[in-house]
Amino acid sequence: MKLRLFQVIAILVALSLALAACAPKSRTATPAATEVPTQGSGPKIITGNVTYTNTFFTEGVAEPEVILEDQGGFVTRNRKFVIPVQSQVIGEITSDFYKSPFTYSLSLPAEPNGTLNDVNHDGKKDTGVMIFAIAYWTNTWGDPYLERRDQGGGGWSSAYASTKVSDNRDSYLEVYGGKYLVYAPDDKQQFPSGFGADKKLFTEDDPIMGIPAGWSVVDLDQTPFAINRSEKPAIDLYEPESAALDDFSKLSYTDAFDKMVEKFKKEYAWTELKKIDWDAKAKEFRPRFEEALKNNDKHAYALALRDFLWSIPDTHVGFDQSLLRDDFTTDTAGGLGFAMRETDDGKIIANFVLSGGSADQAGMKWGAEILSLDGKPISDVIDATVPWSSPFSNPINKRLQQLRYATRFKMDKGQVEVKFKNPGGGEQTAKLAVTNERDSFNFSSFYAGQPPTSLPVEFNVLPNGFGYIKVNSFLDNDVLSIQVWERAIKYFNDNQVPGVILDMRNNGGGSGWLADQMAAYFFDKEIVVGNTAYYNKGSGEFYMDPGDQASMIPPPANLQYSGPVAVIVGPACASACEFFSYDMTINGRATIVGQYPTEGAGGSVEDFMMPENIQVQLTIGRAVDAQGNVHLEGKGVVPTIKVPVTAETLLKQANGEDVVLEAAEKVVSQPLGAGLTPSGPPKIADAAAAKSALSSAPYLEDKAREKYNAADFSKPGTLAYTVSLAQSDQVIWTSGWCATTKDILESNFKAFKFKFVLDGQDVSSQAQTVDGKSGSQECRSLYYVLTDWPAGEHRLTTTVTYTSKINDGTADYAPGDYSLDYSVYVKP
Repeated sequence: MKLRLFQVIAILVALSLALAACAPKSRTATPAATEVPTQGSGPKIITGNVTYTNTFFTEGVAEPEVILEDQGGFVTRNRKFVIPVQSQVIGEITSDFYKSPFTYSLSLPAEPNGTLNDVNHDGKKDTGVMIFAIAYWTNTWGDPYLERRDQGGGGWSSAYASTKVSDNRDSYLEVYGGKYLVYAPDDKQQFPSGFGADKKLFTEDDPIMGIPAGWSVVDLDQTPFAINRSEKPAIDLYEPESAALDDFSKLSYTDAFDKMVEKFKKEYAWTELKKIDWDAKAKEFRPRFEEALKNNDKHAYALALRDFLWSIPDTHVGFDQSLLRDDFTTDTAGGLGFAMRETDDGKIIANFVLSGGSADQAGMKWGAEILSLDGKPISDVIDATVPWSSPFSNPINKRLQQLRYATRFKMDKGQVEVKFKNPGGGEQTAKLAVTNERDSFNFSSFYAGQPPTSLPVEFNVLPNGFGYIKVNSFLDNDVLSIQVWERAIKYFNDNQVPGVILDMRNNGGGSGWLADQMAAYFFDKEIVVGNTAYYNKGSGEFYMDPGDQASMIPPPANLQYSGPVAVIVGPACASACEFFSYDMTINGRATIVGQYPTEGAGGSVEDFMMPENIQVQLTIGRAVDAQGNVHLEGKGVVPTIKVPVTAETLLKQANGEDVVLEAAEKVVSQPLGAGLTPSGPPKIADAAAAKSALSSAPYLEDKAREKYNAADFSKPGTLAYTVSLAQSDQVIWTSGWCATTKDILESNFKAFKFKFVLDGQDVSSQAQTVDGKSGSQECRSLYYVLTDWPAGEHRLTTTVTYTSKINDGTADYAPGDYSLDYSVYVKP
């Protein structure tokens, strides 16, 4: 799943922000600063509790932290503000983080290194004060201190902090209560004593008060603000109302159903897209909840809840099925000894036949076309099947699961009449016994063969030399994920691995922020990838704030991989996995390879509780791309290279061959731009620009996959280079010669004939010439500086014809053509 993440939130969980319903009343600014008592020496140690009910709060968290958070971003309303490392003071978590509430202790420095803020708005330049909140964060990258990526891109905490922050559209991210820690370098500084008429803090209409030198706790919930100078104040961190778990578990079945429908009606992200009539659903399903309540029948209640949720075509909608575990086992206990798959031409074939099973005993062979079950056309049977893995966002993936469940029966079914046609044979009809076998069911699982011990990220180098990374989850240990991820990227760069395959086929999702930032390792510039709208309680509508745009933030240059990339996807790639896969399509960065699209779960989720302690999940975030289009929900990421689903490919897969991986290997073996005819040749720089670039631009050979030694260049023939470039790359294309003396160099050059061909055009006359020395040798080069490369496949050839045997003062060289052939691929 993709978890909701605001740019300014301090957590990687599905949160919304605190509401402004309890914002303080407006106050009138006083003309002069209020005098404030200065009892106490000031805080030295802060302690407190952090209570959380949100079910995603601890997911994937390896390094939770409570820190002193510089509020310079909020004071200036700078959503890109990055909390300076020197200002960060890390507290100690003093109880079990994974049990709510947990406790913390934070020792204040004698003098902090925070941002000084002049907040009295008197028109005079004052030293100002340092303003801090206590805030919970999770550290994922680098050392224990928070960098920009740890901070969600920048800003200030809006959840699980000592401040209360609004998510109301009209006061979005404004602090309206809670507590600040303020440090004044002397006793001449001032701080607001209230919010002023605009109900906003740190604005010109704030009333002001003096503040003692040193540390003070300022209570924003008091009128006027109160100052606490005790040495060991207690400051609890707030879980916002909209982040807290909605709990209907203590209500009756019918009252809880009404609350659930109301929640879906208001907060569900895709009501309009999926054309859902919640009133009609309430009318359809409420009688079943009434009947369950009347009979005090929790099993009937659980079935009613299941069917209501299954009626919503959204993979993200789900619930804890513990009460129905026996129903699942009973409904799927019996099998017929075969599994089915649909080929691209619409045939339903047996892609698994259990040795000794009912189908095998009846003579069914692998690849048999299945025509009917119990006299009903097989396609009708599949269409009518309701899988236990319901509901689905993507109809393609629904069909795959229907194929899987169509051959499962209760054991009391006894037998099923199957009409089939073996390869090369005629139609047959057989009555197959329903037996207690699960081999055929397990074979058709999206997760078949996946070990339960898999790490979140695993990598190796394939026998053909390409890098391979399998990303199994974005909801596992985030620090471990990044450490292995960075180790893989560094290894590939250090060893000049020519291409990388990212296998996302079994990744069920997790943190969308983590997914975006892991994709950023394949880019060299920050890129906005999208935004998400959420229901806003204040306005009663969905709201998307422009400042919440999600971006990929590239890592340091040595951890960026620039070579060809293929991303393998499949129907088990869901939510955050899909956001990662989509990110990799931006600017044509990677080629998507697969037999099927991803799940199509394009939103963010939230849980709530229902009676019988059943946890339910719904989609609350309406995700869009950078242009504001719904880009994933219902359709997923579609392969650009579709691997055929045929009897041939299915047989190879049944025999353990990974045909999708093979297709991806073929993709990365062809650089980006291969097969694409460019709109024209690159630009040849003029003499002045070429001379200027000589000291900085790389040579084509520097960018090439192949490396040759001196012996390779010492005889006639052709040496081939494969070069991958970006459209903006500037490179030097050259041919040169060195000799022991100037006289020998001049003599040698008289025996040379140079020919430079660029995309079929002879450009020999446009070469620049430069003389110089290489050690003790005299050298001359003919060269071009090329830039502005149109996307596609370019061909450059350098041919130097030695018209006679020559000697450079050290060795003889035979006459003939010495050619260099460059295949230059420029990614779109």
